[in-house]
Amino acid sequence: MSVPIIQQYKVGHYIIKQRAQGNRRYPLVLMLEPLFQCNLSCIGCGKIKYPPEILKRRMSVEECTDAVKECGVPIVSIAGGEPLLHEQISSIVDEIIRLKKFVYLCTNSLLLKKKMDLFTPSPYLTFSVHLDGDREHHDASVSRPGVFDIAVAAIKEARKRGFRVTTNCTLYSGMVASDVENFFDFVMDLGVEGITLSPGFNYEKASRHEMFLQRTASRNLFREIFNLAKHHKWKFNHTGMFLDFLAGNRSYECTPWGNPTRNIFGWQRPCYLLSDDGYANSFRELMETTDWEKWGPGRNEKCDNCMMHSGFEATAVNDMINHPIDALRLALFGPRTEGPMVPDVSTVNDNA
Repeated sequence: MSVPIIQQYKVGHYIIKQRAQGNRRYPLVLMLEPLFQCNLSCIGCGKIKYPPEILKRRMSVEECTDAVKECGVPIVSIAGGEPLLHEQISSIVDEIIRLKKFVYLCTNSLLLKKKMDLFTPSPYLTFSVHLDGDREHHDASVSRPGVFDIAVAAIKEARKRGFRVTTNCTLYSGMVASDVENFFDFVMDLGVEGITLSPGFNYEKASRHEMFLQRTASRNLFREIFNLAKHHKWKFNHTGMFLDFLAGNRSYECTPWGNPTRNIFGWQRPCYLLSDDGYANSFRELMETTDWEKWGPGRNEKCDNCMMHSGFEATAVNDMINHPIDALRLALFGPRTEGPMVPDVSTVNDNA
């Protein structure tokens, strides 16, 4: 795991406080989407399908900060759309940092070098740059040639100026471990803090469904990747428990309230990728009136292939606190990459 000590401390203190107060359900990361507009058409994104009048909408600075205060999370992931298209994005970031929250600004980087002067390096600010593999894979995933090179140049400039930088890598069907190996070596050489890693999730609004991995294929690919990791110094922006889950060594239930989403429509139910239950007007309404029990793999067919960090990292964090010896072992030796996998969840279709 590659997370600064100050962030580990504040997140740990927050979790201990929540548990001491007897809170069973509490958020860890706010997924804040102040706009849906983007300057790319990525294969795994459904936001580009919205009509122009929706893509023009913006959350105000006040709405964004109110959402952070309302849910009280220690970490805010600002996504979209492309956040750097928001005319007040620097003010949004400044106000959230003023609240002493850690901000991960997710960007495709097309505007990052141009707008970098709007921001100040801080232990509370990280640019999370979208990179889905090497030049060939990434440019194919974003449906535009040249974006990989722009992203790499932006990462180099951000690191030169002293900004925290991570990469956000989604793996799609057709990727092989050897390609991922070379890509991770390249990313580490850029000086990024860590890699956020997920298998692509075939959610309903995605634009090209054939590109997504199924759960078994995901587990096998991650085992191959983590086996290679033993010979490299890769850093992942995850708990060891989540990586062990990706490798098929743990079976977790989704924790959709762990990463609640606030966007231009309100508080999205049930999660970052699905809005089937509509929107709540407040965080309290989201938590108290959402039927959480009907969501997750094995409970809803729309969730069956999901292994996204936005759904399962919060589960892994709680498991890490409950089993510190296991967490230490994983930090030292990494996930097991051989032997039988734990039984996977029984999907809705299996139970039909």
